[in-house]
Amino acid sequence: MFAKTGALAINYGNQQQVRGMATLKAISLRLKSVKNIQKITQSMKMVSAAKYTKAERDLKQARPYGEGAKSFYEKAEVAPVSESPDKILIALTSDRGLCGAVHTQVSRQIRNELCEDPEHTRVICIGDKSRAILQRLFGKNILMVAHEVGRKPPTFVDASKIAQETSRYNFSSGKIIFNRFKSVVSYTTSELPLFSQAAIAAAPKLSIYDSIDSEVLQSYMEFSMASLLYYAMKEGACSEQSSRMTAMDNASKNAGEMIDKLTLTFNRTRQAVITRELIEIISGAAALE
Repeated sequence: MFAKTGALAINYGNQQQVRGMATLKAISLRLKSVKNIQKITQSMKMVSAAKYTKAERDLKQARPYGEGAKSFYEKAEVAPVSESPDKILIALTSDRGLCGAVHTQVSRQIRNELCEDPEHTRVICIGDKSRAILQRLFGKNILMVAHEVGRKPPTFVDASKIAQETSRYNFSSGKIIFNRFKSVVSYTTSELPLFSQAAIAAAPKLSIYDSIDSEVLQSYMEFSMASLLYYAMKEGACSEQSSRMTAMDNASKNAGEMIDKLTLTFNRTRQAVITRELIEIISGAAALE
């Protein structure tokens, strides 16, 4: 009777031991996985910090392009042509994620504009992230998508190609919606105006710049659009790198907290398994006496 009871106690103990070891193995695997994730996020933070430094330096050089083109529209008093309601929106994002709500805020503002007048509003997506967000509800409103954005720093050649493609579409007014860099931990979603060749030709104070013919006017429009796009792309790139750096820093801190909790759980579980094994050994020895 006692020997049979002892055998039952030992078998039950083996089941508990196997269950405890399985739990320890699961916690150990998860702990190893979180540590690997922390290494990745720390590496991405260091890479983003280096890219952010370069992006901020490039942004200072690109700001005169945007300010000059913007002041050209303001001083010439360019206004949209009221006869044509067609509007074009340029969503300035990138192909890369893991950078907080940088792309979401731009896409949300574009979506609000589309909800107001979906029939006469068209979108050009710079970066695949904005296309992925807008494709489901407003796929028919997307005219063009520029891929491979965000992997390398934007250049004026990239902005010129996008401006050349944009100028082929007929529109009376438009906006470039982008993230304007404020500080390492702060950015704001802003917009820059775009006008068609007809709107620029109708500006009342355009004659103070030059004796304008159609070819010069086309050059003015393309260069001002390329300058605004170049400036907005630099602002967006700097905002993206700073946001990714902050996001990866927060992810590393969260991973560190999770590692501490899992380590504590692992130690407690291991102590419980050892204590249970000792109790089973003592109980089995006492049952055999």
